[in-house]
Amino acid sequence: MFAVIKTGGKQFRIAANDVITVPKLEGEPGADIQFDEVLVLTREGGVELGAPAVAGAAIAATIVEQTRGPKVIAFKKRRRQNSRRKRGHRQDLTVVRIGAFTLNGETLAAPVQAEPALAESASAE
Repeated sequence: MFAVIKTGGKQFRIAANDVITVPKLEGEPGADIQFDEVLVLTREGGVELGAPAVAGAAIAATIVEQTRGPKVIAFKKRRRQNSRRKRGHRQDLTVVRIGAFTLNGETLAAPVQAEPALAESASAE
């Protein structure tokens, strides 16, 4: 089961428990947010296509951290004119963990919790 959401002018294909990096969203780490602009939603019974968004669909998510992207250098030089400009830029980003998918109040996919026994044995190694 997956969905396509739109946020920050970009589209993202997501599934439950995915961790994605999106353009800056307001909120502190640990805060819950909701994506209401769902373009496509798949489920057991088929596919829900929006025109442009699926009515009544929402995706729950939790903010993991606020971060910044890699530095991008914009360097401009005009030859033989002693003219150079160097400017750097870092985009503000938000890392989010996708939670439950809902359609008209009905939960379609909930995040799967890791089994404690498996998590403990993996950390012991």
